[in-house]
Amino acid sequence: MKPIGKYILIKTIEETIKTSSGLILSAEDSNQLRYKKGLVVKPGTEVEVIKEGDSIYYDTRAGYSMVINSETYTIIVERDVVVVL
Repeated sequence: MKPIGKYILIKTIEETIKTSSGLILSAEDSNQLRYKKGLVVKPGTEVEVIKEGDSIYYDTRAGYSMVINSETYTIIVERDVVVVL
C-alpha cells in the first residue's frame, strides 16, 4: 500500500494522559483534546519531511479511518501534522 500525494497513512497511538496533580484522564476526556499521537506507517509520494516510523501529533478533526487487511488506519494530509517527534 502506498499513499499518493500529500497523504499520510498512520496508526493512532492510544496514550494514557496524566494531569500535573497525578490524575489519569479517562478515554472520553482524552478524546476531547485537540491533538492525537500517531505512528507514520507510510508517507505519501510528495511528503518530504515526515518519514516512515516517525511519531507525530496531528489534529483530531483531520483525516479519515479505513480498514486495510483487517487493521484500522487513519489517512491524514501533511498539513494536519503539528509536531514530529
